[in-house]
Amino acid sequence: MSEQRKTLDERYTMTELERLRHSCAHVLASAILRIWPQAQFAAGPPVENGFYYDLEIDHRISLDDFERIEAEMKKIVKENQPFEKIEVSREQAFAMAREGRLGALGPREQPSKFKLDILEHIPEGEAISLYRNGDFTDLCAGPHVMRTGNIGAFKLTSVASAYYKGDANNPQLQRVYGTAFKNRTELDAYFAQLEEAKKRDHRKLGRELGLFQIDEQVGQGLILWKPKGAVIRQQLQNFIGQELRKHGYSEVFTPHIAKLDLFRTSGHYPYYRESQFPPLIEPEALRHLADEGCSCAQLANLLEKGELDGYLLKPMNCPMHIKIYASELRSYRDLPVRLSEFGTVYRWEQSGELGGMTRVRGFTQDDGHLFCTEEQLSAELRQCLELGLNVLRVLGLNQFRARIGLRDPDSSKYVGTPAQWDKAEVALKQIAVQSKISFTEEEGEAAFYGPKIDFIVKDVIGREWQLGTIQVDYNLPERFDLTYIDSDNTPKRPVMIHRAPFGSLERFCGVLIEHFAGAFPLWLAPEQVRILPISDKHLTYGRQILSLLKAANIRASLDESSDKIGAKIRLAQLEKVPYMLVLGAREEQAGEVAVRSRLRGDEGAVSAPHFLERIQQEITDRKLD
Repeated sequence: MSEQRKTLDERYTMTELERLRHSCAHVLASAILRIWPQAQFAAGPPVENGFYYDLEIDHRISLDDFERIEAEMKKIVKENQPFEKIEVSREQAFAMAREGRLGALGPREQPSKFKLDILEHIPEGEAISLYRNGDFTDLCAGPHVMRTGNIGAFKLTSVASAYYKGDANNPQLQRVYGTAFKNRTELDAYFAQLEEAKKRDHRKLGRELGLFQIDEQVGQGLILWKPKGAVIRQQLQNFIGQELRKHGYSEVFTPHIAKLDLFRTSGHYPYYRESQFPPLIEPEALRHLADEGCSCAQLANLLEKGELDGYLLKPMNCPMHIKIYASELRSYRDLPVRLSEFGTVYRWEQSGELGGMTRVRGFTQDDGHLFCTEEQLSAELRQCLELGLNVLRVLGLNQFRARIGLRDPDSSKYVGTPAQWDKAEVALKQIAVQSKISFTEEEGEAAFYGPKIDFIVKDVIGREWQLGTIQVDYNLPERFDLTYIDSDNTPKRPVMIHRAPFGSLERFCGVLIEHFAGAFPLWLAPEQVRILPISDKHLTYGRQILSLLKAANIRASLDESSDKIGAKIRLAQLEKVPYMLVLGAREEQAGEVAVRSRLRGDEGAVSAPHFLERIQQEITDRKLD
């Protein structure tokens, strides 16, 4: 997919940190040119955690080169060169590029070929500007800091290959990444966060703790939940299931596949076509088309026009919930109808975009769809919002913000009338204001059928994750001609709410693994208690304690190995078991257990019933460590 060129407005709204990083990219290019004067530069923008510059050069840049490049960068910063903006005509810019002077320290024999291409794609009438610092001149719309000396602390981080403009048909360039901050303290804090993130990486912890696996023969992006990981997932489902029953939801089950025509009606096909698995055609129909010499292109055209039906792995649960609603005649007295399902959906993500549990091809949503009258909409939205906030509170995800995703008025991707969108957007804004939560409004972040509230959660090391969502939808009820009989005996159109407090269970669990660093609170822990006899003489007593705990539905195990007690404790700590019960002669004689917790260490001896009562209360309260 080609990379999109930023508009001038997007460039002018850079944050202070983005300006600093953009300027550091220019310093990087200046430094590389001092070492390799013939380097050809493409684009060098600021990105989420730093900056990069794409370049073409005969020398293969490696990490071993970074010290030398950074030394030149430090010289340029110390020189305190001013960033000078120069406005030029198209003719002047093209002339300089042909002379090799753009993205360069001066004229060169070879033209600045990538700058020439970029110039070709700047719309007629758009102002063209250059930025100069020292001898380095680049085609650039800015903005920048005042001087190179304003760049605080920086570090080059990696080098990779990248196609020019992200298009595999273009030349492959080298992409040098770096990051920059206002000062050394912030830079050091960033790298400390990266180190902590490595320790908490859910892919690493998931493997070490035996929670999940991804198998090449099964397929990338498809999660195999191992027994311990399945416990965490089941506990989360139990938790949200209890909350949903309190709120009057009815659980339903739907198939993983449905006729293509269902998704044509909903608009998911062809709108989501690029991120869906290909349709499945009935074998008989496929054989008939093959006999007629139908090509792949003709087959795709038939599917596109709706002249050929098939089946689709469902990308969404909502069309099937709509069909459940539509299966009965509904009265206003029946509304709101609240349906919930742990429904698995399938999306075709590019292999380069897959990442552990947080970006997958098959995932289960704690999906819910509500059908209500317009008068009920505000109360139902408030209840959905409270449900989402409660989920975050219980799991200790207390740092979050809400993002209200609105339609982009300049885009044609949305379905429904402007009046419907206006009503839906007003309803979401009102409920956010009334709930007194911190929120932002962002155009272009709406679903194709309606606006939404997304919960953007910050974990313990400060990273943000998009988790739960609430969406208002006037459009799908229209597309499926949903009705209810109102009090005046006339058919009316219900409003639909889509909501998923967890979002994807896979993604949510991946985030939780990293948030808790694998050390789950007692109620979520796959193994809650491990019994550690000091010697084989105490195994019989250990089995009695194990029976007591298991009878109370505590997830407990008995370490029957011949290891010394220190080794048993270390293993339990490594496997992040919340409680260890050490059993020796004294404990067995007194009918007690010596309690050792994952966090606090030795907590002394108590009776087994007393310990059981204590942890049962912790589990009931869903207490966090």
